[in-house]
Amino acid sequence: MKTLINIIKSFTLFELLKGMSLTGKRFATKKFTVQYPEEKTPQSPRFRGLHALRKYPNGEERCIGCKLCEAVCPALAITIDSEEREDGSRRTTRYDIDLFKCVYCGFCEEACPVDAIVETRVFEYAFFERGQQIMTKDMLLEVGRKYEEEIAADRQADAPYR
Repeated sequence: MKTLINIIKSFTLFELLKGMSLTGKRFATKKFTVQYPEEKTPQSPRFRGLHALRKYPNGEERCIGCKLCEAVCPALAITIDSEEREDGSRRTTRYDIDLFKCVYCGFCEEACPVDAIVETRVFEYAFFERGQQIMTKDMLLEVGRKYEEEIAADRQADAPYR
């Protein structure tokens, strides 16, 4: 009986008619198209984009050189060198992230005990020469300075989930 039904379906092109009916249903509905450079879709405050290093309000960098972000990075994209300062605290001398290796998982952000490394909502960036994909400490601090207000607002909105 089942084989007879399959033979009838194949001769009547049942699957084709079923697909065409779905196409017909969707044909008259309103399309959702975004004219990208002019229009932008809403973004989540948890979006993970370009990395940034943050500073405290007094201007001191937050990163204490614990190297937890380097240890937890699954792609081995982070390289950190640190040294002890005269006052006994430890700070980074080198903090590099290779954005070609990075998988934007957010583990570095979650591992940081002082909330120094964050991923911003910036996704519109490009590299035109070899070597530009490596974000140095100065570049990361500049991104953090530029987007600090947005980062702080996102952290505040995300506080109940932490």
